[in-house]
Amino acid sequence: MAIPRAAKTQRRTRIQEEKEEQILEAALDVFSVNGFRGSTIDQIAEVAGMSKPNLLYYFRTKEAIHRALIDRVLFTWLEPLRAFDADGNPESEIRSYIRRKLEMARDFPRESRLFANEMLQGAPHVEDELKGPLKELVDEKAEVIRAWAKAGKIARCDPYHLIFSIWSTTQHYADFDVQVRAVLGQEHAGAGRFEDAARFLEQLFIDGLKVKPVPGAS
Repeated sequence: MAIPRAAKTQRRTRIQEEKEEQILEAALDVFSVNGFRGSTIDQIAEVAGMSKPNLLYYFRTKEAIHRALIDRVLFTWLEPLRAFDADGNPESEIRSYIRRKLEMARDFPRESRLFANEMLQGAPHVEDELKGPLKELVDEKAEVIRAWAKAGKIARCDPYHLIFSIWSTTQHYADFDVQVRAVLGQEHAGAGRFEDAARFLEQLFIDGLKVKPVPGAS
């Protein structure tokens, strides 16, 4: 995990912590719009309202700022998947996961676009995390889904593609928000669009995972 430069040199004060948050908030604005390659330290300093030398006291490089943000996003983004409970009711767990992912799309659109930009550029800064902790977590939850299917609680499915499908359908509402609002039109593009999406996606996935009766079975 990326550590701010100030934290390496001394115990951080409240003011230092506030400055770091100020920088990270500004960087999130800049990176989520321009991507890593299209962003500069000067842009981040300007949005943060501080001088470039002052910013560099807290974070030595653009890479350090970006990595701190990506680490934070990954931790937050994976929290709903960590909460996926093997002992819970499958339908309730899947519904909850869909809703939590949509809530994150609604509440953290900049973070979603930051992560999407990183993926589109080939994940140069987080490939180790994707192949390591992320894969381990998805493998673990894939086994949960397989166990549910084996126990006859849900229909058999590819657990990885189920997880990918939930990711893509929910994060669409953050990454393509402009398109969603334009197509829905003013009447349907308010905050209620997330509840509409939740109901539709719940129906889509839950119906698709229902165990179908075997033809001719008594």
